[in-house]
Order: sequence, then structure tokens, then C-alpha cells
Amino acid sequence: MKFSKNVPIYTLHMDTALGGVTLAATDQGLAGVWFDEQRHAPDTTGWIAAPEHPVLRQAAVQLAAYFEGTSQHFDMPLDLSHGTQFQQAVWQALLRIPRGGTTSYGRLGADIGKPAAVRAVGAAVGRNPISVVVPCHRVLGTDGSLTGYAGGLDRKIRLLQLEGASHS
Repeated sequence: MKFSKNVPIYTLHMDTALGGVTLAATDQGLAGVWFDEQRHAPDTTGWIAAPEHPVLRQAAVQLAAYFEGTSQHFDMPLDLSHGTQFQQAVWQALLRIPRGGTTSYGRLGADIGKPAAVRAVGAAVGRNPISVVVPCHRVLGTDGSLTGYAGGLDRKIRLLQLEGASHS
């Protein structure tokens, strides 16, 4: 996933119970949440540090409440426009997985009308730019087993535990 050089990207770094997180926003909404050392994190060169940006502040407050267990939902504008149409369809499908629920890559593919595209769905899930808020951690193997997570399997386990989701 690449951000356009023509679009200003605002950023804020915060500490969470699961480690440091970089937040990114555009004028359209929250565009990124990446754990420190997460796979597929973008190059942040040229991004603008903006700790008072309203979307970044809103995201930081809501993420802090989520990690403390005092909030179960996110309510902020999202900018998912920095992926392909297929990736965007997968990311939108991730938003429909309820808290405490899980799904498989195959079911996600079926949900977007591409049941045979399991590998492509997996690649799109792995490149989800808005970790936690767009809940890619809720995707498990067909048999319910834990599968890869760009932020690390330990974090995936902790996120699922925080939400009360069952996994193998």
C-alpha cells in the first residue's frame, strides 16, 4: 500500500498496552494504525507530525479506551482509499465482523463475491492499513486456528482475548 505523495499525511505516535502505535490521517479520515515494527508498515518520510490533528486525537482517545477495555466501538471517519479496489472491498468486509466474532479467509472471500480468491483475500488482510480499528485480527484459519498477523501473533492473541473471541 502506498500513499500518494500529493496527499498530506498527518501522524501521531502513541504508546499502548501492546506497544507503540503510529497513527496516520488524511483530510478524509484515519488512514493508518501500525504497531511498531509491524510488517507492511509504510515509509513515513515526509509525513507531518500533528499531535493535535482532530482525527488523530479522536483515534488516540478511542484506541486508549479500547485497550483499557472501557470502549468496544470505534467511531471516526476512515480513509481506506489507499489500496486497490479489491483491497478496499476486503477491508470493508473486515469492518462487518462483530466484536467477539471471527471469520475465515474463505468466508471473507465469499462475502465479497470472490470465494476462490482466498490467497488474494489473505494478502489484502495482511496489508490492512488500519490495524485494530479495521479488525483484521478477527480472521482465523478455516479450522479456527490462529494464522499470521502483520503485528505479530502475540498481539493477535491479546486482541482476541480483549474482545472475548474464541480461537484455537
